[in-house]
Amino acid sequence: QVQLVDAGGGLVQAGGSLRLSCAASGRAFSNYGMGWFRQAPGKEREFVAAISPAGGATYYADSVKGRFTISRDNAKNTASLQMNSLKPEDTAVYYCAATLYYVSANERRYDYWGQGTQVTVSS
Repeated sequence: QVQLVDAGGGLVQAGGSLRLSCAASGRAFSNYGMGWFRQAPGKEREFVAAISPAGGATYYADSVKGRFTISRDNAKNTASLQMNSLKPEDTAVYYCAATLYYVSANERRYDYWGQGTQVTVSS
């Protein structure tokens, strides 16, 4: 069992930055690939970024590539999502999630989820 707590959301103007964090507790964090997903109002949840258990591999959705950076610190049991050059279309609830797969964009492969943190980007 892994418990995940998301934090760091807020209101920011377009072009600004936010850093989301995900604190994990429970079973060995370093065994899990981590991912970030988001869900905008009226839309399905979508993949944002993923990182391998040791952090050596990352994968991004095309919509955030070059603007967002996923990272992790296994010594601190945390994962982060640095979001730069934010756009109004990035507005959503953001969720971190853990998977025993190496790196995956498929939310069905994620077993544990944070509670979500709201990101609102104003134009």
